Amino acid sequence: MRILITNDDGINAPGLKTLQKIAETLAGAAGDVWTVAPSTERSGVAHAISLSSPVLISQLGPRSFSIDGYPADCVLAGLHHILKDSPPDIILSGVNRGNNSAENALYSGTLGAAIEGALQGVPSFALSQYLGPNNVNIDDPFEASATYGAEIVQAVLSAHPPASQEYQLFYNINFPPCPAEWVKGRKLATQGFRRGCNFSTEPYTAASRRNFLFIKGGDQQVATAPESDAAVNLENYISITPMRADFTDHKALHDLKAIE
Repeated sequence: MRILITNDDGINAPGLKTLQKIAETLAGAAGDVWTVAPSTERSGVAHAISLSSPVLISQLGPRSFSIDGYPADCVLAGLHHILKDSPPDIILSGVNRGNNSAENALYSGTLGAAIEGALQGVPSFALSQYLGPNNVNIDDPFEASATYGAEIVQAVLSAHPPASQEYQLFYNINFPPCPAEWVKGRKLATQGFRRGCNFSTEPYTAASRRNFLFIKGGDQQVATAPESDAAVNLENYISITPMRADFTDHKALHDLKAIE
């Protein structure tokens, strides 16, 4: 199996090293793993691409490249430049430092890479490690994802449906905020919503009297509705959420029919 890996935390992020090991396990001795990741951290850029400016590409090793751009740019570079004559079988993005459950999914560059992979017709997975008081200070905060990552991706691949003519599936996988030995199992889950946990701003005035705003996140330890992603994560389950890049609310189409 040939695997392309990327992330949004940057080429030197510890989660990418975890993802490399996951990918090597999946690829097997006869496979190969290619890394194309942003040269710097690109968290929170969602599905952005560098449409109006070129991106610098640097080769760091035999199968390792950095892109001075966004995670989706990395997927495009991997598919249409680096591996254009031998495309990957799957794309893995992550392992993100922090969860991409609930509304975080909408901001996530980790998911942005998986969305681009799916739009290009390649089975794609976003992997994220939820952090909390039970794992943030252990020796390896990525322990749960390192232990179960390859197993989960392989299980999903074994059941991945045939490609359709519509938007392709991609998968949002979040590992719970606990040590590996506490993980209870895996659950299919819907995307949740943390009520009252919106992003916001925090003002700061520098010594120069210039005013700045820091973007501030909400409390990540708030559970979502039962059986949705953050809820099962906080119960120490791995969540698997199949997604498509189709934002249409099909129920609303029906409810609004009278305005035609």
